Amino acid sequence: HCCKLGNSEFLFFPFVPCTRGFSSVVALGASVICSKIPGLAPRQRAICLSRPDAIIVIGEGAQMGINECQFQFRHGRWNCSALGERTVFGKELKVGSREAAFMYAIIAAGVAHAITTACTQGNMSDCGCDKEKQGQFHREEGWKWGGCSADIRYGIGFSKVFVDAREIKQNARTLMNLHNNEAGRRILKESMKSECKCHGVSGSCTTKTCWTTLPKFRELGAILRDKYNEAIQVEPVRASRNKRPTFLKIKNSYRKPMDTDLVYIEKSPNYCEEDPMTGSVGTQGRLCNKTAQHTSSCDLMCCGRGYNTHQYSRVWQCNCKFHWCCYVKCNTCSERTEVFTCK
Repeated sequence: HCCKLGNSEFLFFPFVPCTRGFSSVVALGASVICSKIPGLAPRQRAICLSRPDAIIVIGEGAQMGINECQFQFRHGRWNCSALGERTVFGKELKVGSREAAFMYAIIAAGVAHAITTACTQGNMSDCGCDKEKQGQFHREEGWKWGGCSADIRYGIGFSKVFVDAREIKQNARTLMNLHNNEAGRRILKESMKSECKCHGVSGSCTTKTCWTTLPKFRELGAILRDKYNEAIQVEPVRASRNKRPTFLKIKNSYRKPMDTDLVYIEKSPNYCEEDPMTGSVGTQGRLCNKTAQHTSSCDLMCCGRGYNTHQYSRVWQCNCKFHWCCYVKCNTCSERTEVFTCK
């Protein structure tokens, strides 16, 4: 019995045993697993070969990011789909747009979140709870570190080493991708929460034991969606005309973007039509809402091309009553529904 990690439309991870243990992954052979993952950069392949337990968790984190992206943009023309070569992190958006910025940030955060969770649950071979948040007593506030605090620094560090390793080229798009990767991880770290448990006689709270926890990923997705709405267009700065770009600055300004800003270098396409040059899959065949006023409305979703109407009928037994003695009598109910798809 096998299971596949990830949606085949986005991620391409090999079949692995459903058991989550390290030994089951090693038994397959790291080289077999790593050879079946497309688009790995040399440094990523080296990590995969040395840490096959981690590559499975990385796949789960990347898929978590993509799933959240699909949820956040479910009503838009762009719904996290893309045309292009399949990689370990899904199909690449070819344009350095604000959508690409969101995708990079959410996947980098997803990998950090998944690695940190796996450490906390004991599913990784060389990490666990945050050792710096154990036993230290804060006398004035009446609490101490206890329980199992999430080791977010380890998760972020692993995400940085693996996710950023795919950025080999030295150009503006690489600077943009690295900035958004880091923004996603920083926002995850800033969203960490503390939980406490009281200790004392008869329900009193003489002392408290506290630990840090990860935010729900849906909460992080909502924060990043707000960051997407406020994304900043940037441009590369070169030390001299012939040299590669060294950093990004806000367009038409001398300021650099904030570390938690999402940044983009190119304006977004309208995503109306399929276009291999931009990676847009278009909106033909997408469901739309005839009466809605937001982005899922047929007017906006279908880009003025119009829509098709599909009618469906459903018949079922309803209003059933028990009669003495001994039978059940029901009415027959029916419902006609209409579904609209873009031409």
